[in-house]
Amino acid sequence: MTEILKINNIGKSFSGVTVLKNINFSIQKGELHAIVGENGAGKSTLMKIIAGELEPEGGKVYLNGSEVKFHSPIDAIHAGISLIHQEFSLVPQLTVYENIFLGREISKKFFKINFIDKKAMKKSALEVLKTFGILNIPIDSKAKDLSVADKQLTEIAKALSTNSNLLIMDEPTAALTLRETELLFSILKNLKAQGVTIIFISHRLEEIFEIADVVTVLRNGELVGTKKIDEVTMEEVVSMMVGKSMKSRFPEKPIREISNEKMLEIKSLSSDAFKNVNFTLRKGEILGIAGLVGCGNMQLGESIFGLRDFKGEIYLEGKRVDISEPIDAIKDGIFLVPEDRHDLGLVLQRSVKENHALPNLDLFSEFGFVSSKKEKRSVRASISYLNTKVSSINQKVDNLSGGNQQKVVLGKWLVRSPKILILDEPTRGIDIGAKYEIYKFMYDQVLKGVSIIFISSELAEVLSLSDRILVMSEGRITGELDPKSTSQEDILKFAVKGKES
Repeated sequence: MTEILKINNIGKSFSGVTVLKNINFSIQKGELHAIVGENGAGKSTLMKIIAGELEPEGGKVYLNGSEVKFHSPIDAIHAGISLIHQEFSLVPQLTVYENIFLGREISKKFFKINFIDKKAMKKSALEVLKTFGILNIPIDSKAKDLSVADKQLTEIAKALSTNSNLLIMDEPTAALTLRETELLFSILKNLKAQGVTIIFISHRLEEIFEIADVVTVLRNGELVGTKKIDEVTMEEVVSMMVGKSMKSRFPEKPIREISNEKMLEIKSLSSDAFKNVNFTLRKGEILGIAGLVGCGNMQLGESIFGLRDFKGEIYLEGKRVDISEPIDAIKDGIFLVPEDRHDLGLVLQRSVKENHALPNLDLFSEFGFVSSKKEKRSVRASISYLNTKVSSINQKVDNLSGGNQQKVVLGKWLVRSPKILILDEPTRGIDIGAKYEIYKFMYDQVLKGVSIIFISSELAEVLSLSDRILVMSEGRITGELDPKSTSQEDILKFAVKGKES
């Protein structure tokens, strides 16, 4: 194979803090090369250097055997390198086809004046989508109206439309269904066959072992090692990432007798996203709710928290409760950690202290004034309990890793002694170590008698953590399963086929 990219002694620091130190590795043409590491390991910084978004402070980058120095992303794109970020870069008010060709609009001349040729752009956008097997996205829809999965696929189509020779993908499957992930993997295999080289970043190690040829591990800004995927085990990769041996990605489930006491009863709940949902949640239980994207489980969790209108009845500890908005749920001891922590769980430009205090000002107030002493004591206790890594309580949440942001969301509710926690994709986009700590947090909470509704698309964690599993398909509960005698295939049977149990 021919070497397409070589990284030689690359270094980078921010405000005197070293984030990359003497990174050396190479990538072969037509290879799918995975880059893994915990949040803060330096993966994104390294990818931004390769894609021209950042300039290194030392070392060299070689492309096809020649040294390159990119001063902007445009330089990298012209050299055949495209980076698909984890966070979407689409313009919400523009259509799919306008976003695909943003900055590269097709034009035609009329009386010596150039006009954007929308017809030609639509035709080319359809050809791009069709070429890569993306068939169900309406090109006239505005980006703001797309589902999270369709936004991700549009980002991929946008990058592929530039005819890149080197494609960098940062967590591209985080918002995709199993079928869409399979479609993406099929696309990537076709690209490899055409000689396209792919750098693939993912926290889902199962994906890495399914599709990658080679894996490079970073830890604390340094290169730990590069291995061929068929010469290393998942456990070895995890150990390289965290710097210590880990027997399992999941902590040992605590031995406990779950009470028969009904903490929550949902009776005939219906909305535009789900129909006639009935279930109970016992005190101290982790109830997993699994299903493919769009099955209605996210909307169900948001409805119980009062974010969405619904019909039906909710009973808390045997008494019917009226939840029409989040403040009602909060008063009843029901709290939601949303799937989209950036838009619904945090104020990114505010500090850790401010995010912790915002929904709890009533608890920190004395005679109409906020007690700074109470506020600081509470946030520091939360940081200590959850092992949240922050430089200070005044650090902006936007500057934290995904795992530490999620801990801020969790911590702001713990001060209110929850009865029920609804955790919607709580480990999405966070690293192995942070996931493990959140799993331990869940176990600690149920041992204290808190009941948890656990919504997740990662079947392995649903099976490992849940005491009972409900499966949803097309807005309905299609199965209730015991994780002790259930496989991922069993869950998929109910999630995909929608058979009534």
